Amino acid sequence: MYRAILFFMLLSLVLLIGCSPGNEESAEPVAQATEDVRAESWREDQLLTGQEVYEAACASCHEQGEGDAPAVGNRAEWSGRSDLWTAILSAHAKAGYLQMPVKGGHSELADADVSAAVEYMLLKTFPEMPRD
Repeated sequence: MYRAILFFMLLSLVLLIGCSPGNEESAEPVAQATEDVRAESWREDQLLTGQEVYEAACASCHEQGEGDAPAVGNRAEWSGRSDLWTAILSAHAKAGYLQMPVKGGHSELADADVSAAVEYMLLKTFPEMPRD
């Protein structure tokens, strides 16, 4: 019984020390920096995936604007699209829209990969726009 009480007292002391204000201030910048690195790493991975999917499934139409597809990089051709951008364009790419086949004719693609390709095309066309 004495050991259990001693254990809980030590555990309480460790938790109190770990929660002291001095530790919060020093841990916060480290946590923020780690979070920023993870977000940046995820963003880079997302764009690389988007580029790969674009080149494999989307470029055949979107590179030159074939079949009334807006050409990547041509702002005027994209200007009449939805203000909801990524969400609507991803939904269209996944389900097919007008002359565009489902997932660019590659039904084996995961929805996340199709969304990455949409984000990649928008980034190439509108690099100044903030990303989701």
